[in-house]
Amino acid sequence: MTGDQTMIEKRPGEPTSKAPQRLAKPEWLKIRPPAGERYTYIKQRARQLGLVTVCEQAHCPNLAECWSHGTATFMAMGEICTRSCRFCNVKSGRPAPLDSAEPTKLAAIIAELALDYVVLTSVDRDDLPDGGAAHLAATVRCIRERLPAIGIEILIPDFRGDRSCLAVICASGPKVVAHNIETTEALTPLVRDARAGYQQSLAVLRLLKALGAPLTKSSLMLGLGESAADVMKTLKDLRTVDCDIVTLGQYLQPGPRHLPVKEFLSPERFANYRSLALDLGFGQVAAGPLVRSSYRAGELAPALNEHDHSGSD
Repeated sequence: MTGDQTMIEKRPGEPTSKAPQRLAKPEWLKIRPPAGERYTYIKQRARQLGLVTVCEQAHCPNLAECWSHGTATFMAMGEICTRSCRFCNVKSGRPAPLDSAEPTKLAAIIAELALDYVVLTSVDRDDLPDGGAAHLAATVRCIRERLPAIGIEILIPDFRGDRSCLAVICASGPKVVAHNIETTEALTPLVRDARAGYQQSLAVLRLLKALGAPLTKSSLMLGLGESAADVMKTLKDLRTVDCDIVTLGQYLQPGPRHLPVKEFLSPERFANYRSLALDLGFGQVAAGPLVRSSYRAGELAPALNEHDHSGSD
């Protein structure tokens, strides 16, 4: 019997094993109940239209803040993902066939909600020859045709690094194309599905720029056991592929089957990472315990565009 298999004598009334206790959430992770006139309107209209947003499904702590600023996130191509990352609460398995009417439906819903900026994301669809790239591009075009002035950001899978799929996405005309690297290179095998590689994600972001994406964006979760040096390496790697916008937020364990939180980072540490990221040359950085990849997306991209225009005058 190996050391890992050594049996421990159980005391009377004591369970054989104890589940590891979760770290207690610090004060700064407590959030206020959602409120606000625009938040209330969007919630009511979403209910009337039979729509559940990613914001609600993911229990995003910034839901009220983003909705109050006219930004919401929608997930296309179903609710079943073909990958199984150990941080993600989206169901994995065999997805249903694509709904060919979804692009038109989503555009109509977004118009009904009177949004100023929309983030479109999706599950991974490795079951499809193009990973769903054509479907996502059609959705972007439908939204743009219905709402010419709306800001559109699309958060995409890696499409296994397929250049033709990425070209289809870029050609559809989004303002921002985002792809999340999620974690550091050292932690990637533990955190992400085996098909989602660190270097592959960097290659995707590099290709997006080469294919004409106006702005690119990525996101990091912290608190999974990463070192400060590895976070800095990841930020430098993202700048090497000319990533424009980065967000950094606290990882929160969705359920018992997901990876546990190793550390809760203080707001001061997030502020320090933000300063360091700006020094590296990112155009916009959002960093904080409650920040998520789509956090105030409708403000970051326009602000970066305004900065670029002012700098060229």
